[in-house]
Amino acid sequence: MRGFLASSIGVTCAAALALPLTLPASAAPSAAPAPAPATQSTSGARSASTTAEPALPGSTQSLPLAPRTSDRTFGAAPEQGLTRGDVHRFSLVGVIWDDPDTALHGSVQVRARATATGTWSGWQDVDTHNDDHGADPGTAERTSGHVRGSTAPLWVGDSDGVDVRVRADRADRAATRTAGKADEQPSQLPTGLHLELVDPGAADPPLAGAPATRNRAATAPQAATELPALTKQATERELVDLGHKAQPYIGPRPRIITRHGWGADEKLREKGFVYTKQVKAAFVHHTATGNNYRCSQAPSVIRGIYRYHVKSSGWRDIGYNFLIDKCGTIYEGRAGGVAKAVLGAHTLGFNTNSTGIAVLGTFGSAKPSSAAVTAIARLTAWKLGLYGGNPRGKTYLKSGGGNLYRKGKNVRLNVISGHRDGFATECPGRQLYGKLGSARSTSARYQGR
Repeated sequence: MRGFLASSIGVTCAAALALPLTLPASAAPSAAPAPAPATQSTSGARSASTTAEPALPGSTQSLPLAPRTSDRTFGAAPEQGLTRGDVHRFSLVGVIWDDPDTALHGSVQVRARATATGTWSGWQDVDTHNDDHGADPGTAERTSGHVRGSTAPLWVGDSDGVDVRVRADRADRAATRTAGKADEQPSQLPTGLHLELVDPGAADPPLAGAPATRNRAATAPQAATELPALTKQATERELVDLGHKAQPYIGPRPRIITRHGWGADEKLREKGFVYTKQVKAAFVHHTATGNNYRCSQAPSVIRGIYRYHVKSSGWRDIGYNFLIDKCGTIYEGRAGGVAKAVLGAHTLGFNTNSTGIAVLGTFGSAKPSSAAVTAIARLTAWKLGLYGGNPRGKTYLKSGGGNLYRKGKNVRLNVISGHRDGFATECPGRQLYGKLGSARSTSARYQGR
C-alpha cells in the first residue's frame, strides 16, 4: 500500500500522500495568485526583462516588438517585429500580448541563429491559435489578472539570435471593405506584443529511477523520477489494497516520467492543487512546438512549455495533465497526482472532469509516430479505467463556455476526444486526429473490453 501511494499518486509530501484517489472540487484548496509573467513599469506597460530569478534553472527574456511598416494605404497590413543578435541563449519562442480574450488575426514567423554553428534557420511559422487552450472562463485561474494572450510556443533548439515578424491578416481587412466599411479603421494587431525567449535550463541530476523510498533521516519520501509500469493484475490488486472499489475494466498502468524526472522547477508554479470530481473524458492535443526535437530533448521541451505557460502566459502551472513524446514516453504534466482528477488548462470550456494529453509536435501534415499513438491508448486505458470510463464510449460534459458551445450546455462527446471536438481549432492536427479511432480501440483492448 505504501509503495502504491508513493508511486501511483505521484505526490511526494506526506500530507499529500494521504489524500484520497479523487477529491471533490468543493474540497480543493483555493489557488494563490499567480506571479506576474513579467515586470511591470509604473505606466502598466511591459518592459523587457528576464523574468527568472538568478537561482532558478532556465530563464525567460521578454522583449517588446516594434512597428515595422506604416499603415497609410489599404492593403499594407500592420506589421511588428524584432531582430536581435545579442540575446541570452534560448531554445523555445512564443509571442504574447496584453488581453487573453483578443485573438491574433495574422501570422507569426521566426528564425533563429544556432548557437553551435552561428547559422540562421529559415523562417518558421508559429501557431497563433493558442486561445483555444487555457483555463475555463470565470475560473480563478482565468480571472487572476495575470493571464495573457499567447501563441503556441515553438521549439527552435539552442540559439542566441532571433528575428521575428508579426503581420496582421489581410483577409480580415478585405472582408471589411466587402462589407461596405472601407472607411472604418482597419483591424490592428493586439496591444502589448512581446517576444518570449525561453531557456528551459538544465535539469538537476536525477535520483535513482526506482519508485520513491523513505529516507531514514526524513519524514517524507524522496522524489521519484518515474512510476514503473504495472501489469493489469498488479494495478487491480493495488486499487483493492487501497480500499477502493475494484473497476471491472482498467488497463495496466504505463510507465510515467514524473515532474521530478523531467526537471520541473516547482518554485515556478502556484502552490496547492485544484481538483474536479472525476475524469469522464480525455482530450488529445498536439503542442504545436514543431517536430525538430530528439527524444532525449523531450524533458527540455517540456520544461520550456512549462515555463512559457506559467511565466509568459500567466497560468498557474503547465496546462496539460500529461505529455507524450515521439518515442512514446509518457510524462506527468500539471502537478497534483497522476491518478487524481487534477483540473487542467488544456481545452477551453471543458477542463472540468476531463484530462488533457498532449503529444509533443505538430501534426497538421506530419504523421504522429505509432509509438505516440500506442502511448495514448495505454495512458487512457489506465487513467479512464480508474474512473470507469470506456474508451470506445460516449459521455456528457457541461461546457464552461467557448466558441462551439454556450456555457452550461451539456455536450455529448467521445470519451477519448480531440481538442477540436470541444473547441473550433485545428488541434490536435489533422493527422493525429485521424488516429484517435485506432487509439480508442486499442485502449479498450488494454482494458479487456
